[in-house]
Amino acid sequence: MRILLSTRVEQSYKQVFAQFDRDLFLRLAPPFPPSRLKRFDGCKQGNEVHIEWSFFGFNQQWTSVIVEDGEVSNHEVYNDEMYFIDEGKQLPFFLTYWRHRHGIARLPDDTSAIIDDIRFKAVWGLDLLIYPLLMLPLAYRKLIYRSVFRRQQKERGEA
Repeated sequence: MRILLSTRVEQSYKQVFAQFDRDLFLRLAPPFPPSRLKRFDGCKQGNEVHIEWSFFGFNQQWTSVIVEDGEVSNHEVYNDEMYFIDEGKQLPFFLTYWRHRHGIARLPDDTSAIIDDIRFKAVWGLDLLIYPLLMLPLAYRKLIYRSVFRRQQKERGEA
């Protein structure tokens, strides 16, 4: 199953990409289910992210590995884009596959689009049931992205 979301933000794609760090990762964590970041190496190939989720008292481990990162010029949709891809190595019980391509694309007005392109498989073919459970935290991310990646007033020419 695939989830594809795009969030327009007010900073350039290079400014946005430079801020994809541990602090942003912590801000993006939704309030439910409770989670604890155990390890965050970064967004470069070979880096790992380890999270512990608590689902009604049952702890689940989620380990993702960054399998690719880079910059693309003359992308088929956008002019320029920076990206990284994480794949699930150890997943919560309800997922059997996870691949998340995080793209930050340059838009013509020097703003950017953050593109979350996720492919996943759930246990027992329950993809449609799991889909809304994954969409809620991703919708939450859109709010955080817009809040974090606002232009400073001086950059907009406002005093």
